[in-house]
Amino acid sequence: MPRPSAARVNKAFAAPPDRALGGGRWHTCGLNRPPECGRIGTKVEHRSACDRAADGSLKRDSAVTAPVRKVIHVDMDAFYASVEQRDDPALRGRPVAVGGSRERGVVAAASYEARVFGVRSAMPSVTARRLCPDLVFVRPRFEVYRGISEEIRTVFSEHTPVIEPLSLDEAYLDVTENLQGLPTATLVARAIRAAIRERTGLVASAGVSYNKFLAKVASDYRKPDALFVITPEMGPAFVEDLAIGRFHGIGPVTETKMRRLGIHTGRDLKARSLEELTAILGSAAPYYHGVARGIDERPVRAHRIRKSIGAENTFSDDSADLDVLAERLAPILDKVAGACAAKGLRGRTVTLKVKFSDFAQVTRARSLASPVGDRASLEAISLGLLRDLYPLRRSVRLLGVALSALDHGESPEPLQLGLAI
Repeated sequence: MPRPSAARVNKAFAAPPDRALGGGRWHTCGLNRPPECGRIGTKVEHRSACDRAADGSLKRDSAVTAPVRKVIHVDMDAFYASVEQRDDPALRGRPVAVGGSRERGVVAAASYEARVFGVRSAMPSVTARRLCPDLVFVRPRFEVYRGISEEIRTVFSEHTPVIEPLSLDEAYLDVTENLQGLPTATLVARAIRAAIRERTGLVASAGVSYNKFLAKVASDYRKPDALFVITPEMGPAFVEDLAIGRFHGIGPVTETKMRRLGIHTGRDLKARSLEELTAILGSAAPYYHGVARGIDERPVRAHRIRKSIGAENTFSDDSADLDVLAERLAPILDKVAGACAAKGLRGRTVTLKVKFSDFAQVTRARSLASPVGDRASLEAISLGLLRDLYPLRRSVRLLGVALSALDHGESPEPLQLGLAI
């Protein structure tokens, strides 16, 4: 039976989550009658085949012998805000922002009621209040969030030792082999979501696929409270129709630049050669060249410690004016402070990165006795480092800020916000 067209794949993925997950004729494969299931009649047999297809254990080509990885990405839905709504019934159903205040700071997390108004994490509180005048600001309780995160990590560890935490509320799991002996990754994901709900009263979304990139795309595709599967059969066609802004790591600045160059979807990205992508994306080009084809060889790495949090922007026009550069530094600081708040992290070393119009680059750093992560401290230190460079002999084309020597119990890999171009 022929492989489903990209249009059919996308139509199938547009089905409501309950149907895509097994109600009626729809199953975990996300397709009405996928090729692997074309000759399978009963509902039970259909489910079994779909689950095996999602895990790559049902092969169409007997020549394919390489084992297919089984990766789950779990993401707690509006984690901090959901905890506050769980613990305070008066907040339920109301737009809630965790972090900052009505006058200053940044939003660490926003409830789904707040997101309807456009409120997002890492957004300045003033902007959030303007978008949603009835927004309720709640002070973060990171010790509470860390405790719940440990409960969630315990659930993960009951199914696999290969856990790569990305933050308190997000992790990759490699369940190619799982400790419970469940036959499919889809069943593992279902069990994990059910256990999290039962033990914490909170909701998690999960994505199941054969690599990290697609697992993360899948977990985000039907949020909140969803389990979504991208099978090996579906992966390449699914990526082709994926909007470029939904590729993890491509921020608004990079997305705008790519759209100007005619790259709007994964199909457009796939059409570009590695050399063309290198001119646009620099060292990140090989990664995006691969994921545009549904390929991501990155392993799930357990116990990797995050070393830094950073963000940088390349400007459309160069400048040597301190006031202009201070203004351009503001959104960079918003990103870093927002990430610190969202991840519950602080650091003892602030580094300023400056790239000049001739592409020469310098960095300046300041180490502190006590860790910081709030925007006011980051701004004061970064602007001080920038002022120390004056007078400038060249204009500046890029600014970046990074926070390192992080103060945490256990956190994963370095986080780079946005993609400079």
